Amino acid sequence: MNNKQGKFIRDENRDYNQKRKTKIDINYLDTNPSSVLITQGKTRVLCAASTGNWMPPHVKNEPKGWVGAQYSLLPSSCTTRVNRERKGVRGRTSEIERMIARSLRSVCNLELIPNESIIVDCDVIQADGGTRSAAVTGGFIALYLLFTDMQSRGQINHMPVSDFVAGISAGVVRGAVMLDLNSSEDMAAQVDLNLVMTETGRICELQATGEEATFRKSQLDEMVDLAGKGIMEQISEQKKALGLI
Repeated sequence: MNNKQGKFIRDENRDYNQKRKTKIDINYLDTNPSSVLITQGKTRVLCAASTGNWMPPHVKNEPKGWVGAQYSLLPSSCTTRVNRERKGVRGRTSEIERMIARSLRSVCNLELIPNESIIVDCDVIQADGGTRSAAVTGGFIALYLLFTDMQSRGQINHMPVSDFVAGISAGVVRGAVMLDLNSSEDMAAQVDLNLVMTETGRICELQATGEEATFRKSQLDEMVDLAGKGIMEQISEQKKALGLI
């Protein structure tokens, strides 16, 4: 919404360069301690990492393991009920799953988990924008927890994670560059960007699209810089949740 001066008023009166509050609950499930409930504003995503028994054909005969991901919007995650995908994922869901999996694999040395197949499940309990970014941020924590457990039980000899990684969104809303869009901001955005980046500042994934609009390179640079700032804050939240700082 706008005030009388035309300034876009954000949820909780956030500044344009301010991300939503993040809450991370680790070991969320009794059935799987390598689980995380991540809350980003009103978006909530349950992430859990498990060892599996499926290996993609191109890896089967290689001396390394694999990390994959599954993503879903639960039926009541949105204000209008979302139908369950019964016969395999398609379209947007498949694209998001591939993005999450690529992002997680980008910071893993798969040769340190030979013959191990890991799946990270990301289920959106409540969607209010930024679900794929929250899934990457929470999914990494779940994966880190699983690797820590595997190492403590002697299943692997070394921690396979080479860097921390997280994701966040940015966009151009009514001409202004903003960080971490909620659903209403996303619907009003002329440009939508999702960034996944490591703690060392290396980009894993960059998705930027104009919504019936175009954008300048200077705006792209501004969005990437702002999202990078938000990701460093997210990584700090990850480390706090894991007790590393």
